[in-house]
Amino acid sequence: MNTQVGLIGLGAMGKGMAASLRRKGHTPYVFDVRSEVAAAFAAEGGTACASLAELAKHCQVIISVVVNAAQTESVLFGENNDVKGCASSMTPGSVFVMCSTVDPNWSIALEARLEKLGILYIDAPISGGAARAASGEMTMMSAGKPEAYAIAEPYLRAMAGTLYKLGDKAGAGSKVKVINQLLAGVHIAAAAEAMALGLREGVDPAALYEVITHSAGNSWMFENRMAHVLAADYTPLSAVDIFVKDLGLVLDMARASKFPLPLSSTAHQMFMQASTAGFAKEDDSAVIKIFPGIELPQKK
Repeated sequence: MNTQVGLIGLGAMGKGMAASLRRKGHTPYVFDVRSEVAAAFAAEGGTACASLAELAKHCQVIISVVVNAAQTESVLFGENNDVKGCASSMTPGSVFVMCSTVDPNWSIALEARLEKLGILYIDAPISGGAARAASGEMTMMSAGKPEAYAIAEPYLRAMAGTLYKLGDKAGAGSKVKVINQLLAGVHIAAAAEAMALGLREGVDPAALYEVITHSAGNSWMFENRMAHVLAADYTPLSAVDIFVKDLGLVLDMARASKFPLPLSSTAHQMFMQASTAGFAKEDDSAVIKIFPGIELPQKK
């Protein structure tokens, strides 16, 4: 069995993660549906693969950094469960590392499906944003069997500044990530509401930002996302629709155990409103655009 690593999905997070692997001395195989993106990455080190099957044939560890469960299904099993995905070409005993934010029950079921194929699985959602992914400082919330870690852990530590090992079976990593997304979504929504109120009341937004970021009301999300609002830059690093999805997962998980989440429900509705108003693909800070009667900062 070889000891190569492959990474699927060179988006905002995946590209940085692949670069971190390369910086730590690995030469990753990479695949992205945008072949030119994979080729550009490989031009500086690594190998771009023309298909998922090609990547799987070379790699003992495959790291998937796609958007959601549906894309992960496609990566593994192909469209309509045909043979175009990577699972059919993976060597028994190899490891699939899933880094998307998904329903924990889906992740638990995926571990069982892959086990039938002789494939080990690590449930490993990630957090920290593109900059931390690129610097190898992101957080990884993982769970999986010891034998999966025995093979994949060096690669996980090459990508993550902090690797949490939360259990010996799938599900725990995804549950913790869903809870993290509860806080992230609520904090973004609250930050937007606070900035919107300041604008409505005629407070200078730059002054408000300066005061809040040096006061007890600050949060990482206020400091990071309201900087986007001040710059009038809604280039999507994490889009509005990401939190439509992620807060939906939060509510689904709580609904299954009949657990009330009033703040999460409100934040979800705010992101839904922003999405249907035409801001779905903009940065998630664009949730501030749902507030009426405010004049947002403009690009200078």
